Amino acid sequence: MQNRSIYKTIYAPLLNMGDIQVRQSLPSSAIEYLDPFVLLHHGHLVLDPSIDLKHAGVGPHPHRGFSPVTFVFKGGTRHRDSRGNDHKVYAGGTQWMNSGMGIMHSERPLEHEMEIIQMWINSPAKNKMDAPFYFPLEKENTPQYLTEDKLVEVNIVTGSLFGIQGPIPTITAIQSASLHIQPNGKLLLPIPQGHNAFLYLLDGKLKLNETTTVEGLHMVVLNNDGDGIQMEGLENTRALFMSGEPIGEKIATHGPFVMNTQTEIMEAYRDLRIGKMGILIED
Repeated sequence: MQNRSIYKTIYAPLLNMGDIQVRQSLPSSAIEYLDPFVLLHHGHLVLDPSIDLKHAGVGPHPHRGFSPVTFVFKGGTRHRDSRGNDHKVYAGGTQWMNSGMGIMHSERPLEHEMEIIQMWINSPAKNKMDAPFYFPLEKENTPQYLTEDKLVEVNIVTGSLFGIQGPIPTITAIQSASLHIQPNGKLLLPIPQGHNAFLYLLDGKLKLNETTTVEGLHMVVLNNDGDGIQMEGLENTRALFMSGEPIGEKIATHGPFVMNTQTEIMEAYRDLRIGKMGILIED
């Protein structure tokens, strides 16, 4: 196996989104788009115990043309949408939604501390107007790979890793897994040739390919020049690994929409105004 070299290591600075702060490494001045990955937000929400959770988090809002995906690391989140889905996912679980032609949804915290990563994953032009779907995956239903010394835990959400298939179906080929790596834990992680790939460290510290040290709150973008990456834990580390087959199409983004042209963005706003993306009324 040939290790992939590192293209860029990107620090995730804090970004204000209304009342919520998130860390954003993608898009950034260092990398605008990592086809098919559009956006990475790392959010760690700690609320005052007096706050009513029914009104916390993000209220009803629309999406079209991509998959907004939430990996839950602490606490839990309640998802509701205009297609009638209403589900709670706790730490170790994942919410995978394809917004398709358009959907309204909300995400509310279930506890006063919640830590998540939200990814936006592009859809091909031919699938942007598909019917939306929602797939919740609980921690207990997420298959796991453990190294022999049990120092590295890989929780496989999509794609195939170490001969284990992730349960969530995807429109294009996507590998995704959360990693928990203890000090001295070692892992040689395979990556399909042709996939764009990255590693995001929520915390801790890793040594990659025996040469490069990376600390928490950094995104490591890999060159497409090998079929794996070697890592060793220097501290207790939580990370998200994702790889995806590039779609190879130009994109246009604005607000909550990811399309291929500015005309399609304007059409999305028009369809939102006239109610084509549904209605979500929370109790």
